[in-house]
Amino acid sequence: MSVFKKLLLAVMPLLFLQMVAAEPVSPMRDPAMEKVLVVMTNHSRYPSRNDHTGLWLTELTHVYDVLKEAGYGIDFVSPSGGVVPLDERSQGWLYMDVAAKSHLSDPAFMALLQSTKAAADIDPAAYGAVFYTGGHGTMWDFKGNKDLKRIAEAIYRNGGVVSSVCHGAAGLLDLEDEKGEPLIKGRSVTGFSNLEESLAGIRDQVPYLLQSEVESKGALYAKGFFPFGSFVLTDGRLVTGQNPGSSKEVAQALLKALENNKLQLQREK
Repeated sequence: MSVFKKLLLAVMPLLFLQMVAAEPVSPMRDPAMEKVLVVMTNHSRYPSRNDHTGLWLTELTHVYDVLKEAGYGIDFVSPSGGVVPLDERSQGWLYMDVAAKSHLSDPAFMALLQSTKAAADIDPAAYGAVFYTGGHGTMWDFKGNKDLKRIAEAIYRNGGVVSSVCHGAAGLLDLEDEKGEPLIKGRSVTGFSNLEESLAGIRDQVPYLLQSEVESKGALYAKGFFPFGSFVLTDGRLVTGQNPGSSKEVAQALLKALENNKLQLQREK
């Protein structure tokens, strides 16, 4: 064998290793950090009103669109599973935007609201965040649901994000930290205010006042200066929006919290 061939055989492995080392390596990612669990109500009845409550539609569609555009997977869940009713008032011209109208007329999207997963069947390890949508129905079936409590506590303890908008904050009331203290104690939290409840004409229909319940857990409740205006708070991995007008802003804040979490995970790995 010539000296040239011997030299070539000796150098080739080194060249190969250098090429491999130069290939960009994608950071390892936890699949759970790419998926969000969106919680909706099954409850549709007021005690004495003729119209129906349920999910406030734009509080779902805004977060759905923001997360989908960012590439996140989304699962829909409700306390009992199955059908999620829509709040009648949320479908009025005053509250519907172009995106919400598009979803409302999309049979495939609306079919998702007819077959939501049941909370009892959810493995929280599969998700990087839980988002509680609103609508007055949540006041009846979010608080006191042991499976919703189990899911959100596990996601938070696993380093995930807990978020809500409007009456969805009812889902935060039962949550506890590792010491058995309310998760929202001493934390900045917002949700539908007592004043907004009065202005909406529903104060005498709900089983409790959300703002008062949040404050009773020791949370640092805050609200915007103008009722029904957008107001969002981020306290670490806890992200909350005050009302339907906050839906888009809270979706963006949730996305930011998720992205920050992924960056932190990449640094740790």
